[in-house]
Amino acid sequence: MKLFDTHFHYSTEDTPEQYQQAIQACLRETDGIPLPERLYLLANGGDYEESCRARDFARAIPDAWFAAGVHPHCAESDTHPLTDFTPLLADPQCAAVGEIGLDYFYDQAPRKQQRQVLENFLGFALQTSLPAVLHCRDREDEWGAYDDLYKALQPFADAGGRMVIHCFAGTPEWAEKFLALGASLGVTGMVTFSRADNIREVLRMIPDDRLLIETDAPYLAPVPHRGKPNTPGYLPLIAARIAREKGRSVEEIAQLTTANALTFFRLEGRN
Repeated sequence: MKLFDTHFHYSTEDTPEQYQQAIQACLRETDGIPLPERLYLLANGGDYEESCRARDFARAIPDAWFAAGVHPHCAESDTHPLTDFTPLLADPQCAAVGEIGLDYFYDQAPRKQQRQVLENFLGFALQTSLPAVLHCRDREDEWGAYDDLYKALQPFADAGGRMVIHCFAGTPEWAEKFLALGASLGVTGMVTFSRADNIREVLRMIPDDRLLIETDAPYLAPVPHRGKPNTPGYLPLIAARIAREKGRSVEEIAQLTTANALTFFRLEGRN
């Protein structure tokens, strides 16, 4: 069995080798769930420094790639010129532009600046033919971030851009709108949370070929590890809950989502 964690953050003082060893240790904590003999990893950058660390991880660890971008939280604080990202996005281990997007929940950067950074990196994605890894979060019962992201993605999709809305936590209606643009949707350990009925409802409507799974480590550890630091080693727990919700085996979900990821990130033949 193979699994692909399409979104985690290498935000630790451990060396890549130490982090990989910790992942293997956590895999052994998923009692009763089939374990992957191969685990693919995509380390996502949230600013220039994290993107560089993600690149270093991908260079050091087999079956690992990285994404480079500026998270909306860092849209104001990351002052590196866009040209600094050019060599990162040209690196052979770079598989995506991200994590980019909009966050109107915390508003850690002015919304106008968030939108400008998003537009800049969507441009990078088109120039490099890399997919965009997108973040979208809004305050409860508010949908301005979703609306603004959707508007930004319409011309991107029309120009042939590829995208995944990572850690999707919106409504089925918003899922339908993003799916209509051609987006894939990423499902995290939130699918195991007792109050995440909306995510389980969305999960059941995602077409088989648009489903990606991820941990978003070190955040959003799945049950029974909720509240603890997350790790790609907990990905089998997420796959197991997805399998349960879809009425399939863990092995089938692993095969499906791994094939989706290799195709989406155009990594066939590089694995």
